[in-house]
Amino acid sequence: MIRQGDQITNPRTGQVMIFLKTSAETNGELLQIECFSPPTLEREPEHIHPLQENSFKFISGTCIFMVDRKEQTVGAGQSINIPANVPHHFWNAGNTVAHYIQEFRPALKIDCFFETFFALAKDSKLNEKGIPNFFHVSIIGLSQKDEIRLTNPPWALQYIIYKILAPLGKLLGYSADYKSTTP
Repeated sequence: MIRQGDQITNPRTGQVMIFLKTSAETNGELLQIECFSPPTLEREPEHIHPLQENSFKFISGTCIFMVDRKEQTVGAGQSINIPANVPHHFWNAGNTVAHYIQEFRPALKIDCFFETFFALAKDSKLNEKGIPNFFHVSIIGLSQKDEIRLTNPPWALQYIIYKILAPLGKLLGYSADYKSTTP
């Protein structure tokens, strides 16, 4: 379980997150994270947060955001708010580390998602697009369906596939929460 002050690193992207306020400490109202995103060619898949607003306040550096198919660059002193259920992804195409505060309202269980995906990256259990195998992603996708969803394929198809594959994934030993086995 993520707690205030915890720090996690995604070795795939180099992103570092320091948890400033967690769901547990804000009665589920807010997750606030201090983030450092180095320049990288790796991009997260386009996704939505069905029930959460996601905001970014930049301290230094820049990132490119693709929000609802519109690209914009956000940098030091600027903010961007992404309403719930709006397709987006972002990346640092600059030459310096981007430093920003990211917030999710309400927090829900998105902190568990970050903890799981960063641990999977640490143990090299993600493919080149940053996604775990079909069985594992099915379990995580169902568990985190209120927090995050990929935009492609359509959610209805993902949901059917997840419902079919998740029981098999559980039989294979996968779970929604993953802790790294690498020290």
